[in-house]
This record gives sequence, C-alpha cells and structure tokens, in this order.
Amino acid sequence: MEYRLLGRTGLEVSPLCLGTMMFGDWGNQDVTDSTRIIHHALDAGINFVDTADVYSAGGSEEIVGKALAGRRDDVVLATKFFMPMGEGPNRGGGSRKWIMQAVENSLRRLGTDYIDLYQVHRPSALMDVEETLGALTDLVRQGKVRYIGSSSYSGSQIVEAQIASREGHLARFVTEQPPYSILVRGIEEDILPTARRHGMGILTYSPLAGGWLSGKWRKESAPTPTSAARPGARFDMTSTANQRKLQVVDALADVADDAGMSLIELAIAFVINHPAVSSAIIGPRTMEQLDSQLPAAGVALSEHILDRIDALVAPGVTMNPDDNSYGANELATSARRR
Repeated sequence: MEYRLLGRTGLEVSPLCLGTMMFGDWGNQDVTDSTRIIHHALDAGINFVDTADVYSAGGSEEIVGKALAGRRDDVVLATKFFMPMGEGPNRGGGSRKWIMQAVENSLRRLGTDYIDLYQVHRPSALMDVEETLGALTDLVRQGKVRYIGSSSYSGSQIVEAQIASREGHLARFVTEQPPYSILVRGIEEDILPTARRHGMGILTYSPLAGGWLSGKWRKESAPTPTSAARPGARFDMTSTANQRKLQVVDALADVADDAGMSLIELAIAFVINHPAVSSAIIGPRTMEQLDSQLPAAGVALSEHILDRIDALVAPGVTMNPDDNSYGANELATSARRR
C-alpha cells in the first residue's frame, strides 16, 4: 500500500483509514471479532485508525486500545471529542473544561499516553473557537496530543479557525474530516479547496454514502432502513431525492461493471483519487466488508470513468442535502429570516 502525506504534517498515512464506529454496541459487539478485523486491516497495510469517544459510549475506543496493544507505535491514531457523553451540563462541547476531561478519558480507554490526531467532532455556533484552540494547544504542549483537526466544518469555519490560530499563536487544525462520496460532492466547491489552501490534510468519511454505494439498496428492491442510527430523511426511499439516488446507483453499478470492478471499489477509489484527499475512512462491521473495501486502495480511475461519474452526479453536487453534516445550524429555521 502506498502512503501519503497528511497535509503538511509530515505524517505518512495509508489512503484508507480504518474507521471504528461499528465496533462496540453500535455494531459488532464481539470484541474478539472486532479485534481480528482491526489486526487484518493493519496487516493489509492500513496504518491510520479513526475513532471517537461517543462511538458506543467509549466502547469503540476501548476495543481499539486493546487491539493496538503492542502495535501502537506503528499506527497513526485519531479520535474525536465534542458530542455529549452523558446527561447534564459540561459533558460535551468545545469548552476548556470538557476538553481537559475528555482527553484523559480517551487516553485511558485507548490505553495510550498520546493521541496522534485529536479532532473536534463538530463545530459549535456558541463556542469561541479560540477557547477550543487554546485548550488543544495546551494538550499539544503537554505531549498528550500530537496534532489537532476539525470535522464537518464549513469553509468559513475552517478559515476562522486558521486565522484564530495564526493571530493567537495557537496550534492549528491540520486536518478536516468531511463527508465525501460520489453522491455527496458538496465539499468539492468550497471545503476541499479552502482546506487545501491552508495546507490541511483531508480525512473523509462515508465514501459509501451510508451504504448507498455498497449495492445494498437498489431501485428494484429498496426497503427503508430502520436502524435508529440512520436519520429517516436520508433513507426515506419515497423522497424525490432518494428516488433519483437509486437511479444513479444503478447507473454507477453499470460503470463499475464496465470497468471490471465492484461498485464498492469504484466508490472508494473515486474519493481517494481526488488530489486533495489524504485518506478515506472505511467503516466495516465484518471481515467480509473489510475485504470488499481493501482493494480500492490500489485502484486508479481513468479520465473516461471519472467523466461518466461526473455525467451522473455533477461536481460539487450533493444529491440529497440531508446527507450533509455541516451547515445544519446555519440553515435551521431560527437562523433564517422566517
């Protein structure tokens, strides 16, 4: 597996990053099997692992920590904070109080004394970014965190954070983690070029668009997923946007067939073939899913294939706005003039 620089950090990472959201109560509850999957990914050349404190209420971090015992120094380990981790106030967010507590909790669960990439899981419209950056800077100086990153930031929020870091002499976000897939291309218009101008590495998530590009849901048989983890608007198969997505998925399957690859390989290769993308997070729940995704690391897409994809989903277009994970606060009714 060929490795890439993560932005301007000097870190070399695999083009596929193992996402561990599905290890624990949210997905694969078999710790032994989850550990086996993690080891298989590492043996295949993946050296980048991403998790978050909120995944299975810390359970994912615990599984990752146990799986990396004896192999920690070979891995670029990333985790995230921000989402609520319990009832009551001050159990989440970007405040100094919570960050200092959250990092200690993650270090304990991960069984390590440092985190390579510590990311803010979401931006906050209420929190001063300088407070968040100030606390994270202290963690970097203490050696508990090597680098810091953001997730699901808009282009303007990326710029705001970079300016705050420069003017306040604070550690800066060196990565951004946005959603990106053939069906969710909104970041191509602003977020990718903005992050690239600031030398940030891009660690994308959901290259299979929440399963839409796995071949699981097709036009001829498209039941509405019932999982509580899947927002209804994103998987309501009766909506106009999702009906159009089903048509596009069928057409993309033909593109993949003509190219001699699976739809999964086409979808993941599309993401990692973008010059601004450092690594794409894959989130297998089973060994079979992992094995179906690993070959994408070595797939190069021709101009002809990319042109066929662009003809189905134009650059910069997200087919269903509900698939975006940024801009929600700005588009809420209370933030608009109505």
